[in-house]
Amino acid sequence: MPAKIRKLIVQVDETCLEMGRTISPPTRRALAMAVIENPFAGQYVENLDALIAIGEELGALLGQRCVEALGIEPGQAQSYGKAAIVGEAGELEHAAAVLHPKLGAPLRLAVEKGAALVPSSKKRGGLGTAIDVPLGHKDAAFVRSHFDAMEARVSDAPRANEIVVAVVVTDSGRPLPRVGGLQVHEIQGQDGLR
Repeated sequence: MPAKIRKLIVQVDETCLEMGRTISPPTRRALAMAVIENPFAGQYVENLDALIAIGEELGALLGQRCVEALGIEPGQAQSYGKAAIVGEAGELEHAAAVLHPKLGAPLRLAVEKGAALVPSSKKRGGLGTAIDVPLGHKDAAFVRSHFDAMEARVSDAPRANEIVVAVVVTDSGRPLPRVGGLQVHEIQGQDGLR
């Protein structure tokens, strides 16, 4: 069952100045969101495979939209994350199914590689509910400069029978990182940790 998408939103957050210091090149984060119909709203369904398949479809679509919005090649993506908000007629498990690891495989293709787990968050909410999409480096979880989040919100979603699915991709870490840890140039990208 393909996703029934009511709305797609794509935006780019670009930081050029932080604490009076110029950020050059600017740090950039792209957020792509899909507002979809929840096929299981208002009912208990044991098998959530249809939502898992929708997540796989959206991993590709939203990941590609983020990379395009940043205007970069897939290999230039540095961090990623995913999140979902399920409307009140759904259950938290519906958000979990959409964010299932099957969403990760096409997202990894969109950003080239992606050895690290894709950080995620989920919640239930109504119109205009915000969620922080957690971020981590796509190839090495121990890169502290890329621990971040981006807020996602759609003013008219989720309706009771909808799910908002969000993906964020960045071309950099936080502006002015200085808390130590593994550096980008030290990444091995083998085990998803270092």
